[in-house]
Amino acid sequence: MLIFTLAAAMTLAMLIATAFGLHQEAQRVRVENRIRSDRTGYRW
Repeated sequence: MLIFTLAAAMTLAMLIATAFGLHQEAQRVRVENRIRSDRTGYRW
């Protein structure tokens, strides 16, 4: 029973880590696009 509890905890931890990583990546891309648009002077 313990192994299933550990497996569930690790799965949950990996899901949280993946969501956090995707959020960080989206934030970085958003900042890069803002910097690029400021440098060229082109606005959406």
